[in-house]
Amino acid sequence: MSASSVLTPILGHLRAEPSRTWSLIITLYGDAVVPRGGTLWLGTLLEIFASLEIGGNVVRTAMSRLAADGWLERLRVGRNAYYRLADKGRATFADAARRIYQGGSHDWDGVLYLAVLPDGQRDAARATMEAAGYAQLAPGVMIAVARGDAANAGIIHLRADADADDARRLARQVWLPERLAAGYRRFLASFTPLRDAFAAGQTLSDLEALLARLLLVHEYRRVVLHDKLLPDALVPDEWPGLAARALCAELYPALLPGSERWLDKHALNPEGKLPPPDIALAERFRV
Repeated sequence: MSASSVLTPILGHLRAEPSRTWSLIITLYGDAVVPRGGTLWLGTLLEIFASLEIGGNVVRTAMSRLAADGWLERLRVGRNAYYRLADKGRATFADAARRIYQGGSHDWDGVLYLAVLPDGQRDAARATMEAAGYAQLAPGVMIAVARGDAANAGIIHLRADADADDARRLARQVWLPERLAAGYRRFLASFTPLRDAFAAGQTLSDLEALLARLLLVHEYRRVVLHDKLLPDALVPDEWPGLAARALCAELYPALLPGSERWLDKHALNPEGKLPPPDIALAERFRV
């Protein structure tokens, strides 16, 4: 297996999905650019995406749309354009980063939290409570494993003690749907060959390491942001989300050195080369 063929299954998975260039751009900025100052020359971005066989016109269109929608800010220096995440983009990826890199493992105190939504306001209240970590249990009733901080005067909040076995059965119905499990299994099918290739002594070029890192985080992000990240006590041993996170924790640090070398050599901002990454980068997927 050649180095380039190691990425073939991953790239094939990307190309089989509907085009989401704008989402890949946000992943690249949040994962690789923000830790190194946050600003990137458009030419560097085009070079990275050309290696994914995504054309320059597609990238420019996505960048213009992201800027128009408030995700990115553009800075012109002479004839060169540089982009950084705007406040909206930074805040959104910061929230996502906690779920992607830190996971959700925590102790469970045996309490479930119910929220009874007010009549006539259920749609708006449901969106608020979902953002706070609740899931729908029944029409007008939502449930969570931790009390959310969403404030709504019309919502009735209740606590319920739960047996661990009952809570695990409930988790399968409410928080761990098959479509989420299927997403994790697709992720595992795409990236397990990369782990196997590393175990067999295969290596990647620095650019390939950056591409693999980008796609690893992007594909994991697409699944994990739909996961409520339950406490370990409520997740079955065979839950594929556990294996997916373990795979990320193994691959991400293996891809960091090469990908960071490529950024050191090739990535530019208005001052020249990007600054070194912040120290928190090395801690990702370790907690």
